[in-house]
Amino acid sequence: MKADARAGVTKRANQEGKTDGSLAAARRVLRIEAEAITELIERLDEKFARAVEMIFACRGRVVVTGLGKSGLIGRKISATLASTGTPSVFLHAADALHGDLGMLMREDVLLAISQSGETEELVALLEPVKRLGSKLVTMTGNARSTLAAASDVALDISVKEEACALNLAPTASTTAALALGDALAIALLERRGFREEDFAALHPKGSLGSRLRRVEAVMHTGEAVPRVGPEAPIADVIYEISRKKLGMAVVMDRHGKLLGIVTDGDLRRLMERRKKEALDLTAAESMTKSPVTIARTELAASALRLMEERKITSVVVVDAERRVEGVVHLHDLWTLQLF
Repeated sequence: MKADARAGVTKRANQEGKTDGSLAAARRVLRIEAEAITELIERLDEKFARAVEMIFACRGRVVVTGLGKSGLIGRKISATLASTGTPSVFLHAADALHGDLGMLMREDVLLAISQSGETEELVALLEPVKRLGSKLVTMTGNARSTLAAASDVALDISVKEEACALNLAPTASTTAALALGDALAIALLERRGFREEDFAALHPKGSLGSRLRRVEAVMHTGEAVPRVGPEAPIADVIYEISRKKLGMAVVMDRHGKLLGIVTDGDLRRLMERRKKEALDLTAAESMTKSPVTIARTELAASALRLMEERKITSVVVVDAERRVEGVVHLHDLWTLQLF
């Protein structure tokens, strides 16, 4: 029994030692990669600003190229550029040498990523790129490299060490390249005055698209809007609310301007207060005269927040003249998964 107990203690100690070692390795990696990004901040200079202006002035696209891990980082940078308003494609460096260089046009800017600055396939691209006349921006860890020397702008992504214990596996260097690519994309986004609606246009699906959806994309319009005139009897109001199934009816004048709303909650309260007399009233006598409204160009998320704050389930969509354009309902916003 004593031997079993000692074995159990030894096993737990070994497991705890492995856990401590893993945590120590993870903390070392994160510290080294965080320091690599911090050092990038300190090295930023007018070259970065020149790269931004060169790309901003570009009449074509940003063609991002790289090989190996740098190529994988390049794909992500290209995707980020494209999704934030800067047209971009990724060109694999090896494929470029075997026919795909035709993707590059004179009006494009080539963004080449290489930590060493001496990647054979990228160096081989220099002569045809220069002959074509495309601008060249490089991200490299070697300011004296062949790529850096041939560039219109060379951005420094050097790191003191890799996070790999052998100082071999691209870790801190790829993190630095990715971070600088993000910085480039966001600087261009701000330079272009890229807005929420621009972002929404490029992200029509998924959670991002849902959060950026406009009220006009989800509102009920036309015959789907429950509507009555101010002289409509309560019986007609009840029928319209029941028929359109939005829990309310919009009261409008003959020009389509909003006068008020009658909700199913209003009707219940009216029946409790006025009983039989309630059925003799008109829409104008029963309505809420200053209902909550929203513009069609507002974000759907703003409509949801408004409903939650006011504890209501529908909002009337109006234009600048308070003409009714539609109704947005809480259930329609729930389907967008805005939470």
